[in-house]
Amino acid sequence: MKHVDTDSGITISRDLRSKYKAILGWCAKGVDGLADRLVFRNFANDQYNVNEIFAMNNPDVYFDSAILSALIASCSFTYISKDENGNVRLQVIEASNATGTINPITGLLTEGYAVLERDSSGVATLEAHFLPDRTDFYHAGFSLPESIPNDTGIPLLVPIIHRPDAVRPFGRSRITRAGMYWQKNAKRTLERADVTAEFYSFPQKYVTGLSADAEPLDSWKATISAMLQFTKDEDGEKPSLGQFTTPSMSPFTEQLRTAAAGFAGETGLTLDDLGFVSDNPSSVEAIKASHESLRLAGRKAQRSLGSGLLNVAYVATCLRDDFEYKRSAFNQTTPKWEPLFEPDANTLGMVGDGVSKLNAAMTDYITKEMLDDMTGLKGASNE
Repeated sequence: MKHVDTDSGITISRDLRSKYKAILGWCAKGVDGLADRLVFRNFANDQYNVNEIFAMNNPDVYFDSAILSALIASCSFTYISKDENGNVRLQVIEASNATGTINPITGLLTEGYAVLERDSSGVATLEAHFLPDRTDFYHAGFSLPESIPNDTGIPLLVPIIHRPDAVRPFGRSRITRAGMYWQKNAKRTLERADVTAEFYSFPQKYVTGLSADAEPLDSWKATISAMLQFTKDEDGEKPSLGQFTTPSMSPFTEQLRTAAAGFAGETGLTLDDLGFVSDNPSSVEAIKASHESLRLAGRKAQRSLGSGLLNVAYVATCLRDDFEYKRSAFNQTTPKWEPLFEPDANTLGMVGDGVSKLNAAMTDYITKEMLDDMTGLKGASNE
């Protein structure tokens, strides 16, 4: 929304266009629409008590911040350290302040770098170089680094990546080039509509047949006056009045709706999400059906982001215990997420009916944990 696009129009002057700058937050909506549905629950089969580490690091803020940063820039980083009491600390660092060399098999870094602190002018005052055996801290104004040993054998900077693949191991951003195009298209449409609205509110008028000796009209008075008086000249001639055709605003509405439809198709949202409210309210099932692309994107994001969060848990556990565990020791620990769409009463009724029928045919086919994953309802503590 703060980005200033280049003026590409050919019919509106640059000075006039600068007075009608439009602002749209569709790309932000495309990110938040998915990030708000990705709610991390905990780690199942927690053999090493990794949930305790996250519970001590403000999990409500940490998970949301890490997920949102990863969706914006394709990845985010977690800096892992210990406080003065020996407790593990987790700090989210956005991709603009960190980088590294990644191992595409494990998703961990073999070497990392991050800017930990900046001054009010944006100049880095504290930087860190992460190596498997140590971490070097560079303070502004000091030539020699401060080295702290690292007994984990893994750099204490862990990436959390959104949709990685063989071509882009650091993932893909939720903000695509197509999404940016449709937002720019809609911004230009709104700017043209604002300029046209001025002529729509005050139609341009003209007078023909005026004498050459007539005093010039005050343009503002001629625009807003309810009555204009003209007299005949000495030859008995009178001027004739006219008004230019008022431009219609409907083409801009249709063009804006077309841009919204293109952006919605690119991001998996609907026109309702972008402010084009439909007449009939939708049920939860109808919302799920219209957000099928968003649901698939959410499931894919849960798999890729869950792998990164598991890497954070693995490195944090190694640092807490001062022991280099094998990565394979955590293959039974799995990340759990809340359902992408909260069920309503009708959905709960259908799920309950289906579960009762399945369990009647095969005893204990649907367990309490599976039902929790489907509905998000934890139920009673006892079985």
